[in-house]
Amino acid sequence: MPLLKNGALIDDRWRRLADEDPLPGTDAVIVTLARWRADRALAGRGSPLGLALRNSEAVQPLAGEIQSFELVALEFPKFTDGRAYSQARLLRERLGFTGELRATGQVLPDQLLFMQRCGFDAFEIAKGAALEAWRKALASFSVFYQPTGDGRAPVNSLRRVIGSRP
Repeated sequence: MPLLKNGALIDDRWRRLADEDPLPGTDAVIVTLARWRADRALAGRGSPLGLALRNSEAVQPLAGEIQSFELVALEFPKFTDGRAYSQARLLRERLGFTGELRATGQVLPDQLLFMQRCGFDAFEIAKGAALEAWRKALASFSVFYQPTGDGRAPVNSLRRVIGSRP
């Protein structure tokens, strides 16, 4: 699948492994939570390691080990299931995850801005999707009412700053 990051389509250097797949040499790999739990030696392999989480898997138990990963891929199995939004906010805001946070599965332009506001910074998009539609989705709003972990100030704090100017 094409990967959208920073408003551009990029080559994906990560390889997703099934639980039974052998580990490739120094490739950047994404493993499931089950594989991570079964093989903690993965942390010491010296190559980029990513974690794929289903939206039914809790992120809080990963608090002490989340920094072992350069990437966390969160699943949107269908566009009406938003549990990965909550997982993303927990990872960014409570667990302090600073690596790549990737949205996978049913990722749609209509939801892209909300995903970004929750902390996602990379998106697996459908092959053949028009890049301009994705860029437009990211630019559809310039101010927000809700504070989130993406670093943008909500509109009420901007009003205070503007109102305090001479």
